[in-house]
Amino acid sequence: MRELSPLHNERLKYNPKLAGELSKGIKNLSVNYLEKTSAVKDVEQIQELFPRIFAQPIVQFGSTGEKIELEKKNVGVILSGGQAPGGHNVIAGLYDALKTANPENELFGFLGGPQGIVDGDYIKFTDSYIDKYRNTGGFDIIGSGRTKLETEEQFKATLNTCQNLNISAIVIIGGDDSNTNACMLAQWMAEKGTGIQVIGCPKTIDGDLKNDQIEISFGFDTATKTYAELIGNIMRDANSAKKYWHFIKLMGRSASHVGLEVALQTQPNITLISEEVEQKALSLDAIVNYMTEIIAKRGNDGKNFGVALIPEGLIEFIPEMKTMIASLNDILAVVEDDANYMNAQTQAEKYDIIESKMEMVNASVFHSLPVLIKDQLLMDRDPHGNVQVSKIETEKLLIAMIRERLDELKKEGKFTGKFSDQAHFFGYEGRCAMPSNFDADYCYSLGYNAFALIAAGVTGYLSSIKNLTEPAKNWVAGGVPLTMMMNMEKRHGKFKPVIQKALVELDGPVFKALEARREEWAYEDKYVFPGAIQYFGPSEVCDITTQTLALEQAACAAAK
Repeated sequence: MRELSPLHNERLKYNPKLAGELSKGIKNLSVNYLEKTSAVKDVEQIQELFPRIFAQPIVQFGSTGEKIELEKKNVGVILSGGQAPGGHNVIAGLYDALKTANPENELFGFLGGPQGIVDGDYIKFTDSYIDKYRNTGGFDIIGSGRTKLETEEQFKATLNTCQNLNISAIVIIGGDDSNTNACMLAQWMAEKGTGIQVIGCPKTIDGDLKNDQIEISFGFDTATKTYAELIGNIMRDANSAKKYWHFIKLMGRSASHVGLEVALQTQPNITLISEEVEQKALSLDAIVNYMTEIIAKRGNDGKNFGVALIPEGLIEFIPEMKTMIASLNDILAVVEDDANYMNAQTQAEKYDIIESKMEMVNASVFHSLPVLIKDQLLMDRDPHGNVQVSKIETEKLLIAMIRERLDELKKEGKFTGKFSDQAHFFGYEGRCAMPSNFDADYCYSLGYNAFALIAAGVTGYLSSIKNLTEPAKNWVAGGVPLTMMMNMEKRHGKFKPVIQKALVELDGPVFKALEARREEWAYEDKYVFPGAIQYFGPSEVCDITTQTLALEQAACAAAK
């Protein structure tokens, strides 16, 4: 038996707070059906692809309305995609609701992600097993995986597994792509008349799975607080040693929510936001010039140190890089049929072949990049056919280019300081952290609520808990149809239905809060040191949520 830390032991005892009506117990819930929904974009295509689950109403639980049925139900649960703090509590909440509704109900956990349900590889949860994982980080309770459930063969295998175990509902805990697959599975199960429901739960530390009904994805709160602690420590070190510039790349492939939230918590000298770069059509040169200007001015003032935050997906938002990478993705999707490419003896030969297939402007951008970055761009694609931006060392590319500019300025007598750099990438450090009180409570409610949706008889829904800046007793539980969030996007060279990612809104309150103070932070060292996540103590310390959620909810309240 593994040895547990004192904190781990104490967290196992924590009793998560349940959302609003859910706290009255699963047997006392009623369901209300609100307005019917459409799709966020490409409505006709989404309706055609998902005719059995399209235009369903938003669901909200309360003490009045239609009573939910508590007939015996076996449920399967899958953890899909990258880890996020709180996943264990989603499963614990689901299990507790299921057993409270009927002690004969069973919960099956499929091992290693979606492939587990295809292969019929599972465990049956028990009280003692669940109790070992309550309020803990990670997905090790059953493991996760990135298999995409999208083929007829996979759907048939999933149905076979469910029939063998008498499972009548599946809960998929995942991000936008995982819940896109949940939507496809729900449509197939409904189309075939199987009676098997599919419910999703919104997970991703990137914070890009949200809308009016999903205020925040779980794990974002804990992950950003974890990164903020680390960056606060680095800021303290930088302010002590006064001789290093720290370039910190932060996880967030498509959206900059993580970087934006961490910037508001710590107040660094430079914060790049990918969505701003794209809107302003900033070139790589423009970004380097902006950063160099701040570094040079600080150096000339005797401040040869600082902290710069860089979003993981930045490189794909730089216009000339985005266009080039899109072209590269299309080329690499079919290049395996090119004998010359597959038989190339050197990387240089591969570069030449790639460039020959590009339009001149894209070929020129690709040609100008350092070999290190070219090699990283040609690595295996992710499951969606896109470049793996986490493996592109954007921070090192920027450091190299900034160093060149500073050398030029020094020769011209315009830079009298010194420049020493440190590169960091914070990603995995936050994915499995012990969940904050907020994420522990939120995730437990999401799981409990997922079973309420199953009991209500709906399918193709995402578990939704709203009003999250209020105390848990005021949270609102319900569900939102997955098709409401869908649109068509290009993947592997073809248009496919996917849940639309929520990017940083540059006219929104969160970015505006950064924009208002960014100039001041650049030069005046307003560093904030958040410290470690607190689990015990006054609510104003232990239960605080992210600035992102607080600012967005305040803006919504003001608009009403």
